[in-house]
Amino acid sequence: MPADLDFPVIFLLPSHLGSEELQELVEQIPTLTYDINEAEVILGKISRKERALFELRKRKLVTEEVEKDERTPPASPPRKRIRLSATPALGSSDLDSDTCSEGEIQRRLVGPVSVPKVEPTVKVAKLSWFTDSLSAGEVLPLDDKYAIYRGRKAMQPPPAPASVQTIPTKSTSNLLTRAHEDSHPRTPPSSQKRYSSQGSSQKPGSTYASHPVTKTPKRPALLRQTTSEHDLDTHLPPIPPCLHTTYSCQRSTPANPPNQDFISLLLQIRLARTLTGDKIGVRAYSSAIATVAAYPFPFQTQNEVARLPGCGQKIALLYQEYKTSGTLKEVEEYESDPKLQVLKLFYDIWGVAETTAREFYDKGWRDIDDVIEYGWDGLTRVQQIGVKYYDEFLLKIPRREVEEIGGVILKEANKIAEGFGMVIVGGYRRGKKESGDVDVVLSHRDEEATRGFVERIVVGLERRGYITHTLLLSTANTERGQEPVAWKGDSRVAGSGFDTLDKALVVWQDPNYEGGGRNTNPHRRVDIIISPWKTAGCAVMGWTSGTTFQRDLRRYCKKEKGLKFDSSGVRSRKDGAWVDLESDPVTGEPAPDMLTAERRVFTGVGLEWREPEERCTN
Repeated sequence: MPADLDFPVIFLLPSHLGSEELQELVEQIPTLTYDINEAEVILGKISRKERALFELRKRKLVTEEVEKDERTPPASPPRKRIRLSATPALGSSDLDSDTCSEGEIQRRLVGPVSVPKVEPTVKVAKLSWFTDSLSAGEVLPLDDKYAIYRGRKAMQPPPAPASVQTIPTKSTSNLLTRAHEDSHPRTPPSSQKRYSSQGSSQKPGSTYASHPVTKTPKRPALLRQTTSEHDLDTHLPPIPPCLHTTYSCQRSTPANPPNQDFISLLLQIRLARTLTGDKIGVRAYSSAIATVAAYPFPFQTQNEVARLPGCGQKIALLYQEYKTSGTLKEVEEYESDPKLQVLKLFYDIWGVAETTAREFYDKGWRDIDDVIEYGWDGLTRVQQIGVKYYDEFLLKIPRREVEEIGGVILKEANKIAEGFGMVIVGGYRRGKKESGDVDVVLSHRDEEATRGFVERIVVGLERRGYITHTLLLSTANTERGQEPVAWKGDSRVAGSGFDTLDKALVVWQDPNYEGGGRNTNPHRRVDIIISPWKTAGCAVMGWTSGTTFQRDLRRYCKKEKGLKFDSSGVRSRKDGAWVDLESDPVTGEPAPDMLTAERRVFTGVGLEWREPEERCTN
């Protein structure tokens, strides 16, 4: 197992890695760090020194190449790593043991005994070094076969602050600096903005000094433990069998787990990573959050956290901080950082992803008014609608209203063709009291009834005044004969994971209101998905489950079953043939209803049935 190998601290470059490959590596590397300045080895799918130097420059890590005659290791014995009894899955492997003596109040960090000397060097290595080490069952030497570049980290004082700043930032804003370095460098904007939302003149994009900030290389922090915590560690509840797997689709994840307050803080850190483009950080935190959410006991000690898959020292240290202070410094920095708050403002525009939010910021825009005044004509139609109804789309939808919207859709469907069934999916089916949007799956036993049906129901609801705008109308499933999406082989570049069922993403407003004048009912986001009956169970399963559950379901089907799961059906990865999991295995009769079909999909892929309320992965 990779966690048994004594790897150095590794930073993973996301360039040229597909989403599934990236996720697998994040889970396999036991000493993964999110901070490139902490890394001893920088691992990536690269093969040339020029590319390695580019990656270092992009992340503002200044190094000086080590000449060949300087590479001979010292004669002193190698440093030893102190490990926890449980193997961490993420973060550094440099952990204190839990062997404190009687009467010891707290572990103390005493000189070189507790903190090994940091060698300020870094190696950029080919990805094959890590994978070959796993295959060999030992950490292979980083010789010229694997090492692309060896450099000594520069030890420089930070540069003087820039003379012009658009938005004041705290010098201690470690979250933004770290996340920014882990993702992409800023691109100077091409135009200047004449005013800011704060009312001061400014030059767009000059928030940061033009000089790179060089940090002194540091070893990751060590876990500390009191005697009482040590005593608790000897009476920890056993890890539930379902948490020995990395697939969240194999375990129960309730809506309100025992450690929800801690999870809420982790979600905010993940959001900050999302806004700054740190893909590895986002996936690592997603895995950790899914594990913590599935843990059925309130945490008592940091070692209880560190032993869980997907957590390790990084999350254990965060829990230690949370237990001490009731909050996390990174979250406080995120909430007080002006740039991240502006990015969050743009990210909340429907139709604007994190990359576009950063583009808006780099143009010098700081609020919605800036987007309207300086960028309206450059927005897509969907983004314009997202800006127009910005405040209304942020309003939550109570369950009663979700049910009313679903009832109108089902009534209209059966008015067009009698016999349609419907399941309200998404957060509503997982038990949320309020939803951000409404998702419904419609299906009919007669395959001809679902062919092209999405266009007819949209027209009908528009005529009745319920649909005010259509954001997306897809008939991809009808166009390919309502067959499950084709399997094109492992060499195909990974897509977004968005299924290809017929669907309409629309803006909805109840046309019924009292009094005269303008309709004041809020505009809502509604997704209408149409599935043929033979794969309706896959559609309901995919659109009901939480994001991480869906991601792990696809990964589980690929790795464990040799199948490709999609909300439009399941195919074999051997020959691309459709696999019918929803018909009766004895009689071949179709499922009697959509919920029975969903249960049969769980059985067909070898998973234990999970109620929708148990699939609440964030």
